Amino acid sequence: MRSLLVIRVQPTIAASSDATIPLTPEQLLTANGYHVQVTDSETEALKLISKAEASILHLSLADVEHWVHCLGKGRSDAPLLWWCAPDTAASSVESCEVETSFDGILTPSMAGSEIHWTLHFAARRYMERKQWEQERKQLQSRLEDRKWIDMAKAILCDLKQISESEAYDLLRKKAMDERKRMVDVATAIVKAHQLLQS
Repeated sequence: MRSLLVIRVQPTIAASSDATIPLTPEQLLTANGYHVQVTDSETEALKLISKAEASILHLSLADVEHWVHCLGKGRSDAPLLWWCAPDTAASSVESCEVETSFDGILTPSMAGSEIHWTLHFAARRYMERKQWEQERKQLQSRLEDRKWIDMAKAILCDLKQISESEAYDLLRKKAMDERKRMVDVATAIVKAHQLLQS
């Protein structure tokens, strides 16, 4: 992972005379050999996201939801990290409960090896998160299919005065005869029954 996109919408806090200027993510990452592009524009971010191997949000947690939604409009198959520093964390204490799942967090005090391993683990976490999301969608789809099939079985049991297993066999046979999925046959039965009932 070498090409990174930094999203920053607020200027870095100006340092007082006795404090040091806080490091920005692009300064730290560039110093450690990463190619970094920075933007504060949604339009530009959508163009740059397709070339980035990860996105780093250098903004307060209050702004995170908006930018995650924006980045989701473009290519959203890259890890998402948050830059946790005084200029982002200080304004985020009240809104630390965000819906977004970050794949990693970077801080200004990290050494090169820590950055490398954080990005490596963020990529792994991202892949696991995407796999979980896909499995979740599949399970939800199966549950929805099961609901239609169960409703159709109940209708067939009631109308034909047959058992559940006989209704299931009838559904399965109808699906095979029509070369359709069982859930499609079940959905048609339920919708036709609802139409006749109304």
